[in-house]
Parts: sequence; structure tokens; C-alpha cells
Amino acid sequence: QVQLAESGGGSVETGGSLTLSCSASSPTAEFRCMGWFRQVAGKQREVIATSYRDDRPYYLESIKNRIVVSRDNAKNTLTLQMYYMEPEDTAIYYCGADPMHRRCTSVTDFRYWGQGTQVTVSS
Repeated sequence: QVQLAESGGGSVETGGSLTLSCSASSPTAEFRCMGWFRQVAGKQREVIATSYRDDRPYYLESIKNRIVVSRDNAKNTLTLQMYYMEPEDTAIYYCGADPMHRRCTSVTDFRYWGQGTQVTVSS
């Protein structure tokens, strides 16, 4: 059973930066895609970034200029760097992975999920 564990969440002020990490219990090289999605209170989860084994990253259009996703297969980790953060970024952030899905731009495309980490951006 694959386990994903997010870390790095916390509180940050508007305009600040934050880096989230996701550690996998299995070699990340085995996943065709790994991604980050978030859930704002009262809204559906949305995928904001996806790292592919064999393609360029996907970013949600509305946030693509403020985030960077990267994967380190040597450390079995996925990282999300967020910049110029806004109160609207306040959410629970989840890491996901799937061994073979082609798209991975929807939450349902990921077979494995982590438990999430809370990010709060204060104004």
C-alpha cells in the first residue's frame, strides 16, 4: 500500500512564500504522475500542479505564475513551492500519485492520496 505524507504547511502572511513536501513510501519514479491539489473550505478539491514522469508539468491556469512543482526521485519526494501567497490560498493541500494515468489534472485521476496539510495565509 502506497503512503504519501505531506509536510511544510503552516501560517504565512500575504505576499510570503511556502514550500510543501510530499514523501512517498514507494519509489516516486514508479508513478507516471504526482500532483498537488487543494481544498478551500466549502469548495471542491482542485488539482493545482502535476509532475509527469515523461511530460512537462501541468499548472492550474489561475495560479501557474505563483507555483512550481518538482519531483526528486532520489529522495522519493514531491515539492510544491508557492510564492506571493494570498488569503485565497488558504486551504488544505494534498499530495496525490498515480502509476499510469495519462492526464492527472482531476482529483479522481489519482489513485493514492495523502492526508493533507493545512496552509493559512493571513492578510
